[in-house]
Amino acid sequence: MPLIVTDYSWTQTDSTVFISVPLKGARAERVDFLSTEEYLKVHYPPYLFEAFLSEPVDEDRSTAKVGNGVAVITLPKCSNAFWEHLVITTLNQCVSDDKEKKKEVRERALLKYQERLCSESRSKAEKQQAEKKYALETMMKLEKEERDRIVKRKEDEREKTTAELAAWQLRQRETAETEAKLKLQDQRDRQNKLKAPTEKQEKGCLDGAKVKLDERGNSEAKSQKTPALLPAPRRAANIQVRFTPRIFPTALRESRVPEEEEWLQKQAEARRAGNADVEELKDLREEERNPEWLKDKGDKCFASGDFLGAVNAYNLAIRLHSKIPALHSNRAACHLKLKNLHKAIEDASQALDLLTPAVPANAAARARASVRRGSAFCQLQLYAEGLQDYQAALKLDPHNAALQADTQTIRDILQGSATGTH
Repeated sequence: MPLIVTDYSWTQTDSTVFISVPLKGARAERVDFLSTEEYLKVHYPPYLFEAFLSEPVDEDRSTAKVGNGVAVITLPKCSNAFWEHLVITTLNQCVSDDKEKKKEVRERALLKYQERLCSESRSKAEKQQAEKKYALETMMKLEKEERDRIVKRKEDEREKTTAELAAWQLRQRETAETEAKLKLQDQRDRQNKLKAPTEKQEKGCLDGAKVKLDERGNSEAKSQKTPALLPAPRRAANIQVRFTPRIFPTALRESRVPEEEEWLQKQAEARRAGNADVEELKDLREEERNPEWLKDKGDKCFASGDFLGAVNAYNLAIRLHSKIPALHSNRAACHLKLKNLHKAIEDASQALDLLTPAVPANAAARARASVRRGSAFCQLQLYAEGLQDYQAALKLDPHNAALQADTQTIRDILQGSATGTH
């Protein structure tokens, strides 16, 4: 059974009652308070303090403070008046009735306290629900704003891209028109140059014929013989000289025709591969189906430092035209920047496979692809393989000072590691 505390004290004003209960060494966190308008309990095992108040108090404004080994309970009165007693008094002949009354008060107080706890729990749950609802609404609002911002950014990017494509197409048309005008003017100048000597020849022939006729008339007048008919002068004409068409700049006698024909056939196959994924990529805009436009887009992204954007542009272009070596080579450069070294080696190797046969027209492209693969090998510390690629690039571009320096650096690294091993 708990030990009942009787050594408490209390004071009052006309509006408040103050009760001091000694805690007898109990810690503050172990003290339990229960207060209603007619009942007060302070429990700190093994001690128990109960007060069946003689007058009602305002339980909502009641407070308790624990400190210095004492619990001070402040109970505001419901009516401003001085109490004669703190608790209800008991007469000796009514002890049993008093116990029943206290029991009812205690049960009523506990029931009311439980109802208050349930009400506070419901209020707390409703408040939490309201806070969750507000947080959800706020999050949905923020997500909607973010989606709107992304949509607007996409629209702006689409408009910008469309404008760039239109400007690029306009420049292409203007360039083609300018080249056509220059070609036409060149043809006219050539025709004028050819006509000038022809007219002089015709004039000279006519003058010579006139002189001969005059001499002949004089001789006829002298000899009185039958005149002989002279053939008409030859008419001037333009002779069209045609040369064998050549795609490569070298002369035919210096070229390797089978290798060049194989290279041209591969380029033609690359251009015909554009319709491979038409059904899968039918949702793309017109400019996004143009591999040249996608390559320019990837080059711009690379130049601005957006390497992931460049990779995406080259990926789409490769899906449309997988036989174009420059796309694989440029994507290898992006993977080098992103430290995707194995992918860089794979793309550079694919570019070198497509750049066969080796002809002067693709020498610069083969040098770039070799350097990119060699750089990836060196970053993986595979210096022997990297040196082979750098030496292959140096054979194609022997006067490149930076390439010579890099090749020598790799040789020094290999020689240093070999010396350390011995």
